[in-house]
Amino acid sequence: MGTDNLHTFVAIRGIQAGREYYVAMVSLNVIPKIFLFDEPGLPAELKAQRTLNRARVPDIARYLVENSRNYVLSSITASVDAKVVFEPFGDAANARNVGRLLVPMTARFLINDGQHRRAALEEALKDRPELGEETISVVIFVDGGLKRSQQMFADLNRHAVRPTQSLAVLYDHRDSVSQLSCRLANRVTVFKNLTEMEKTTVPIRSNKLHTLSSIYQATRTLLTKSKRSSVSPEDEQLAFEFWQEVGSCMPDWQLAAAKKVSCDELRREYVHAHGVTLQALGFAGAALLAQEPRGWKTKLKALRKVDWSRTNGELWEGRALVGGRVSKSHVHVTLTAILLKQCFGVPLTSAEKQLDGKLARNRIAA
Repeated sequence: MGTDNLHTFVAIRGIQAGREYYVAMVSLNVIPKIFLFDEPGLPAELKAQRTLNRARVPDIARYLVENSRNYVLSSITASVDAKVVFEPFGDAANARNVGRLLVPMTARFLINDGQHRRAALEEALKDRPELGEETISVVIFVDGGLKRSQQMFADLNRHAVRPTQSLAVLYDHRDSVSQLSCRLANRVTVFKNLTEMEKTTVPIRSNKLHTLSSIYQATRTLLTKSKRSSVSPEDEQLAFEFWQEVGSCMPDWQLAAAKKVSCDELRREYVHAHGVTLQALGFAGAALLAQEPRGWKTKLKALRKVDWSRTNGELWEGRALVGGRVSKSHVHVTLTAILLKQCFGVPLTSAEKQLDGKLARNRIAA
């Protein structure tokens, strides 16, 4: 067969559910040219993919550009709407399923999974055209029509589960704050052996008190770091001293570290045993460090006087609790941080005063 009017890919042939499919190695600069996603104007019932979320594309493109020497891209899955020909490299058993995949130039490739990677590649190649010579694996199915493509999308995403935030922090070696958080979890007395490293929430009967994701969020806020910010040795020492000092002002946390009280008991009875408090400490701590760069340790001692009991509805209801249940939504983290700032003698911003005033009015109205 002549190849002048054909796309030719080196590919491996496989079988799933009685159907042939192919895994092809495709140059990155070819991906934006021939692999398409659904037109944005089509109604959902005529599409085989979700609508492209443009907000996700710059982050993926930036990742590729900034990590051009050590990025990882998972396979794209696509359907082709034409008759294809597979030419094995040989007749031997070990060569029968390795060969060339020949696809007509007029064929249409529709992405079933990976449209955001495809769009990001298009953007990244503008800044790093040399990436175009590298390859990505594409899993190619021969199209069985719209219903088949839609079902493929549903099946591919049916069991897809995003990693928990804690696990993402644990495994992210490019984010300095992530790595700092892991070190803090192993160094700070009230974090060591008390941190859930994989889950975003602590299981009910767990012997853990904090989550790695809460330590990450709180530390990032404490040091006023944006995502991917660098962390200096001074930053690390300050974070370590701050959380160590916080721990010294939390007798219940110390008892948990000494295994003299169970963590699940603390979670049942106290607000401080939940992520809302740790994150609020990050917010209030950042303001305290800015106001008292030398005297902040003395101010932290006010934590000893706080009544953290969940039964103290007058203090915590509407702030860290909603209907008696702990809430770690942004507004409730902020309201808890406001209380802590008041304890530390740190002035509130105008927005914080308004939010605190609204809480007071709601309590009167109730």
